[in-house]
Amino acid sequence: MAHNSDVETPDGPLHFPEQDQLKDSESMKEVINSAKRASDKEHKMTLLQGIKLYPKAVAWSVLISTCICMEGYDVCLLSNFYAFAQFNQKYGEQLADGSYQVPARWQAGLSNGANVGEIIGLFINGWVSERFGYRYTVMTCLTLIIGFTAIFFTAQSVIDLQVAEILCGIPWGVFQTLTITYASEVCPVALRGYLTTYVNFCWGLGQVIGIGVIKSMLPRTDEWAYRIPYALQWMWPVPLLLGIMLAPESPWWLVRKGKIEQAKRALLRLTSLNRETDFDADETIAMMVHTTALEEKITKGASYLDCFKGTDRRRTEIVCMVWAIQNLSGNSFSGYSTYFLEQAGLEPSKAYDFALGQYGINMAGVFGAWFLMTLGFGRRSLYLYGLCGLCAMLFIMGFLGLVPEAHKKESSLATGSIMLIWAMFYQLSVGTVCYSLVAELSTRRLQIKTIVLGRNCYNIVGIICSVLTPYMLNPGAWNWGNYTGFFWAGICFLCIIYTYFRLPEPAGRTFAELDLLFERGVSARKFKETDVDVFDETVASNVIQNYEAKAEVMHSEKRLGSTS
Repeated sequence: MAHNSDVETPDGPLHFPEQDQLKDSESMKEVINSAKRASDKEHKMTLLQGIKLYPKAVAWSVLISTCICMEGYDVCLLSNFYAFAQFNQKYGEQLADGSYQVPARWQAGLSNGANVGEIIGLFINGWVSERFGYRYTVMTCLTLIIGFTAIFFTAQSVIDLQVAEILCGIPWGVFQTLTITYASEVCPVALRGYLTTYVNFCWGLGQVIGIGVIKSMLPRTDEWAYRIPYALQWMWPVPLLLGIMLAPESPWWLVRKGKIEQAKRALLRLTSLNRETDFDADETIAMMVHTTALEEKITKGASYLDCFKGTDRRRTEIVCMVWAIQNLSGNSFSGYSTYFLEQAGLEPSKAYDFALGQYGINMAGVFGAWFLMTLGFGRRSLYLYGLCGLCAMLFIMGFLGLVPEAHKKESSLATGSIMLIWAMFYQLSVGTVCYSLVAELSTRRLQIKTIVLGRNCYNIVGIICSVLTPYMLNPGAWNWGNYTGFFWAGICFLCIIYTYFRLPEPAGRTFAELDLLFERGVSARKFKETDVDVFDETVASNVIQNYEAKAEVMHSEKRLGSTS
């Protein structure tokens, strides 16, 4: 193996473009040849081969994605604490009948406080993680979580809780996008869909643990009924922080920063030492260098504004819509399954069991989606057909509103059951596949910022939906009841139309191939069967020209530095 960024190739040593080692176009031609070999190997790699070759990448990705559990856990706690008399007595106001209740304005404020913090954290992440790297960003956010959790635990007023929700929302917002990006960059094409969608499993895991903690606190009548669950938030960041301190940085990020030798070392830490394949780390790094040079040719800048320029505008639009559709397909309505089950006469204590079952469906749905992907179903197919299933379930919920009042109990029971089926369809498709799509459809150069914009679109649409849905269902407001299903079914049908015409199929494509497909304006319906060669003479010539231009700039900067 060569040293100091040199790579042994069939034609001799290859010099990678370190800032102090930028040579001429012959160097980049060798990079392109090596990149082609690595790309061919990735296309031929099976799922099992990928797991054998990248077991460490799988482990590190799973570890960092587990950060998402913290948000799922906390969101689950807050909505259930409103049913705790001791929580209401501590932070609520006394009503005319002598009972205590957290005012509606503060309930809305606490719920949306986390959303506000997440929006802030998402925009910060788009700049910080690309500047300082994924590892240091995650480690800093975990340290902040440790401190902010103390505000929850010691809160003396509802204002303290509001401050804690906003502050904790900032690192949660970072985790929402950075975990997906890291997963997509440390693994090959064969594993990309599985590791990016694992993030959705972590949401369900956090919620299941939260419900379990809440159920265990029901017998308590003192302040520890809510203080213990808040204290248990400390169980997440400390072990995660220790593990991530040892994790390798994303090789793609290191290549974008020109740290080629470090990128190679990071890549070797992600792969198995007992490789039985024709894997070559130098070729894989060459593929990253080639893709980065190609993207720099296509994408002129790397700011938020650049997400809305040229071909990246289409990619940003799709990522935003893919995430917004999660809420537009009836997600907020489905959360009221326990409400309808209670109307059917179910004991309130049993409602937690159904909630636990629904969160369990969230976790199992991820494995179901993995199974469907293993069978050959593409991301576009799962997303599109999943929306069709969701739309059908929402229409059924609406028609259940036509059942006579005399059979309201049976109607409510059926509605609650259909909502659980809706949750299953959702997790098998839209809820899970979304995480893979947003990671694959954005360019590497703008990935963090594109995903940030998409997730913030999700948050904004989620806030609107969470405001509208209670009015639709509340007997003292619009009182639509089951007819709410018709409203969301109509919106979901519009989402189906959008998905059919605008959502492409990224499965099995390298990042460079996706860049070229978007640059050439290929129709979303033709992505799957369109052949592209990112190593043909025209593309290679463009990459080399961009490489030479960048090399000249770096040489100029170096000369100026030496002169000064």
